[in-house]
Amino acid sequence: MALIDMVMPKMGESIMECTVITWLKKPGDRIEADDSILEVATDKVDTEVPAICAGILKECLVHDGDVVPIGAPIARIESEETVENEPIESPVGASPLAPTPSLQPHSSSPSADPSDRPHSEVLEAARGLEASISSMRTRPDLVGTASFAGRFYSPLVLNIAKEEGIGREELDRIPGSGAENRLTKNDIMAYVGEGRGRSDGSANGVGVSDGVGVKQETVAPLPPAPGPKSPGHSLNGQSDIIQMDRMRKLIAQRMVESKQISPHVSSFVETDMTPIVQWRAKIKDDFKRQTGENLTYTPILIEALVKAIKDFPMINVSVDGDTIIVKKSINIGMAVALPSGNLIVPVIHHADQYNLVGLTKKVNDLSKRARENKLTADDLANGTYTMSNIGTFGNVMGTPIILQPQVAIMAFGAIVKKPAVIETPQGDLLGIRQLMFLSHSYDHRVVDGSLGGQFVKRVSDYLEKFDTDRKI
Repeated sequence: MALIDMVMPKMGESIMECTVITWLKKPGDRIEADDSILEVATDKVDTEVPAICAGILKECLVHDGDVVPIGAPIARIESEETVENEPIESPVGASPLAPTPSLQPHSSSPSADPSDRPHSEVLEAARGLEASISSMRTRPDLVGTASFAGRFYSPLVLNIAKEEGIGREELDRIPGSGAENRLTKNDIMAYVGEGRGRSDGSANGVGVSDGVGVKQETVAPLPPAPGPKSPGHSLNGQSDIIQMDRMRKLIAQRMVESKQISPHVSSFVETDMTPIVQWRAKIKDDFKRQTGENLTYTPILIEALVKAIKDFPMINVSVDGDTIIVKKSINIGMAVALPSGNLIVPVIHHADQYNLVGLTKKVNDLSKRARENKLTADDLANGTYTMSNIGTFGNVMGTPIILQPQVAIMAFGAIVKKPAVIETPQGDLLGIRQLMFLSHSYDHRVVDGSLGGQFVKRVSDYLEKFDTDRKI
């Protein structure tokens, strides 16, 4: 029998820690490889963590509500399997470039490898981890708090609340069993199962989403107002003070870091989208009937990006110190606005392997699951280039910030009818065209103006030369 430490696996790029939501197994339970044994929350998604081997769950080293660094021990499994004493890549969102040690059998003698250490040393490390976690509990941005104003809710809990029609005020009244009164999945499911403690008879009402709960109305839904959902407070009646939620704090940190790392330069091109607008208007109903998917502009834009990346592979790189890593895979991230007003960037992996129908299915699927908080860690990992369709907000132009460790990002503005000069064999004419600005921000450490400018112009060329005779 081997006693094996299981560590917190990688959850995607730039994620350094996870919050334990709840254990799905308890010590003494028999588990199989890939059985889900605990549920964790990151700044992006909630996800279940599978067991790394079959055996008996001997000990849980962390508790509900604990904030655990990636790579830290979380459980101890007694396994009958013979395990080689070398790192095994983590099963959740692991990077092939940096595998995380996840199977480490204990030895009865000291080892030079700190991850292959005696039982007493592991216990000491676990105590140190618990001490660190205890100190983290004082940080309201990382764990729950007993104060209902600014109480932390995991995305999973918020999603359940939305589906069950539980508003913020009602959610704040539900007792939590997690650390510092945190509301867990089991708490809210138990509350729903008990009839939600309501006396107003509105549990089965038809609702309209307000971002967290529902209003008992039958009018058409309005888009949720962006911004923090927790109530603010005022010291003088002139200004409200609102605490950032956890995701907003991390977004702020990442944006500042990106500006500090990459000297941003932007180039702009105005593109004639008239042929694409006309083609889409003609084909979209047939496209829907044949594929079951709504055809938006986003997959068309991604298709043009992919073609341009193939022409300019040095835009599909990352920087590591004084080396440039050229990525062979073309993985396109697309920024999606969440009901909270925050942004998340799911990734279409190997985007160059899809035709337009395939891209449409991927775009629609990722967008839907992003807004329903059903993305996995793998959906967010290993992007190599990012696009943002700011035209959906009515913006004509923008200067997006690069998503590290990538070196470029493109924003597509709104398509606007404008008077334009049309060149014909008979001479120049003045007409109405559907025009759109492309905004390209790039890292001037490795992308010079010529490359950055040629790339955005090439994307524009592919859009303007779109084949309007193409079939679905």
